[in-house]
Amino acid sequence: MGDAKIKWTKIDEAPALASYSLLPILKAYTKGTGIDIETSDISLTGRILALFPERLKEEQQVPDYLAQLGELTKQADANIVKLPNISASIPQLQAAIKELQAQGYDVPDYPEEPQNDAEKALKARFAKVLGSAVNPVLREGNADRRAAVSVKRNAQKNPHKMMKDWPASGSKTRVGHMTERDFYGSEKSATVERDCTARIEYIAADGRNTVLKEGLPLLTGEVIDASVMNVAALRKFYAEQIDIAKSEGLLLSLHLKATMMKVSDPIMFGHCVSVFYAAALDKHADTLNEIGANVNNGLAGVLDKLDKLPADKRAEIEADIAAVYETSPALAMVDSRKGITNLHLPNNVIIDASMPNVVRDGGRMWNKDDELQETLAMVPDRCYATMYQECIENAQKHGQFDPSTMGTVGNVGLMAKKAEEYGSHDKTFTAAGEGFIRVLDETGDILLEQPVETGDIYRMCQSKDEPIRDWVKLAVTRARATGTPAIFWLDENRGHDAELIKKVNAYLPDHDTAGLEIHIMKAVDAMRFTLERIRRGEDTVAVTGNVLRDYLTDLFPILELGTSARMLSIVPLLKGGGLFETGAGGSAPKHVQQFLAEGHLRWDSLGEYCALVPSFEQVVSTTGNGKAAVLAETLDEAIGQYLENKRFPSRKVNEIDNRGCAFYLAMYWAQALAAQDKDAELKARLTGVAEALTLNETKIVAELLAAQGQPVDIGGYYHPDFAKTEKAMRPSTTFNAVIDAM
Repeated sequence: MGDAKIKWTKIDEAPALASYSLLPILKAYTKGTGIDIETSDISLTGRILALFPERLKEEQQVPDYLAQLGELTKQADANIVKLPNISASIPQLQAAIKELQAQGYDVPDYPEEPQNDAEKALKARFAKVLGSAVNPVLREGNADRRAAVSVKRNAQKNPHKMMKDWPASGSKTRVGHMTERDFYGSEKSATVERDCTARIEYIAADGRNTVLKEGLPLLTGEVIDASVMNVAALRKFYAEQIDIAKSEGLLLSLHLKATMMKVSDPIMFGHCVSVFYAAALDKHADTLNEIGANVNNGLAGVLDKLDKLPADKRAEIEADIAAVYETSPALAMVDSRKGITNLHLPNNVIIDASMPNVVRDGGRMWNKDDELQETLAMVPDRCYATMYQECIENAQKHGQFDPSTMGTVGNVGLMAKKAEEYGSHDKTFTAAGEGFIRVLDETGDILLEQPVETGDIYRMCQSKDEPIRDWVKLAVTRARATGTPAIFWLDENRGHDAELIKKVNAYLPDHDTAGLEIHIMKAVDAMRFTLERIRRGEDTVAVTGNVLRDYLTDLFPILELGTSARMLSIVPLLKGGGLFETGAGGSAPKHVQQFLAEGHLRWDSLGEYCALVPSFEQVVSTTGNGKAAVLAETLDEAIGQYLENKRFPSRKVNEIDNRGCAFYLAMYWAQALAAQDKDAELKARLTGVAEALTLNETKIVAELLAAQGQPVDIGGYYHPDFAKTEKAMRPSTTFNAVIDAM
């Protein structure tokens, strides 16, 4: 029996709370099997603390688990279960720092506007935990993301109830996007012809040269690209959309991803805030600048700074901001009860979760009266805005999608070795003035060059050849395994995609594609093709880049399953190991808020349950551990029972929540292990457990429900107290006694 380690990531918010219930079960059931489940803290606070060992007491210090896991991904025996973590925005970072400081950790403040070299260095240090800091490190493989067969079958048999009809009389909802001078229109791309070391530099109009980044290694065959968002055109676009929404009586909403795109999208968000609230912000520009108000942090980035002002000046500015709403279109709301709009915080509305909800809700978003209303959804850049518009037009023409009959859309995503990490890296800059930003090799040859104007957003990205080859291979593998069409979502009119198309056409002949249906289509056409199949109940594999992978693996699962958290995400690592991701965490903050207020955690851990099956199977393939095979097979049976009996969490307090889900999974899994005959030791060990859990089901459920209905203190949001959280997440003494006795 080969020994193996499964690394379970300690992360943030709702999935972190859920781990307090699930991990004791997993460790108990795998005890004595040669499988060791270890946790690695890659939470936001864990990553912050790892930055400052010299400022912390010895007992407070945290190893750099993220770096350790990054090294592990390059080993053939890697087996990592990765739960969704916070891709921190600046407001989230600041809130986490404040909480740590209150708990006695000597963590410095984040210098939002550094005044000296020391503060600049500190800001650069903090940059390592902002945005999508985790995924580029761990994703040393491409993504195979899909709904497990049992999950999809159950979703069709028991369709979710969240779908709302599109109005039969017609809908005015649409996606507003730019038509020129955006990232899509400006993108230039090239394939590197030889290994070299590059630098990025800004050449001002007067010829002055500023090096923005140097020592950038490029490999032969690597695809590089550079694009620019012209901010003058962006602001003009926002102003036009505001006028259109006002004249047509539509809600105005903005859909970006300021968490993953930690440099570009917060700036784009800030420009929207400044244009929408221009009457107030321009009037008080000098005062707001003096107090450090930052529109890139949303309206909250302004309001939160007003405490620095005298009461009368603060009231004046608040009144002028309130007056904006009298002459502007209504904004989509995040929380109408608290007056939190779509422009309040950049991390409140994340495009991959928000745009599917527009489709799900019949082309509408929530207004200030807590009613659904048609919206003008602003997605400035055309790279993917047009495919959302195609989806909306399809629903306007054919009506709402039917989860009981619609087909499924899996995804093969290019993401290995930080492929296509737009905005999440250190190659995105704001232009200091008019001139050019260019990429040069060490000999001075210009590889890419872009003209820029003051304030323009420049970004460069890389996609190495090895991941691209593997991506094509994985696409063919999935097409063969599913017997369904595989569509490369690539646009020949976009610089980056044009280079990828050359490679796809070159690498496809390396594989047996006989009898397979493989296409290359631009996003609009691919969306149309896929939606036509969905409505016929037919399946499709979307083969996409990294950002589009993010978007589509929320869009289709939210429509099909009601949530993307139920998706199975397997990352076959390039060196032979496996990374098993457990779904999306976009709704996790709301879940935590409800738990703290009502003692009810509605997080659905089905993604974690499903990810464990291939994780155990990976143990089998790397070590030959027969017990792991039995654990995988019986866990799959337990998941089937969990779905069949509808044991997933309710949204309502005093009904089953995540803790009840964990109990039922444990009971069904124990029953399956007790019933199998492939491993006598596991059978003998789990038979008594199955009997105890089955016998005490009513009592355990009652104890779990009794823990709900009142506020819960876990000692922190970003850095909760272990003992308090464990007590809150394991409230059944009867259940605990059975598990702990194992």
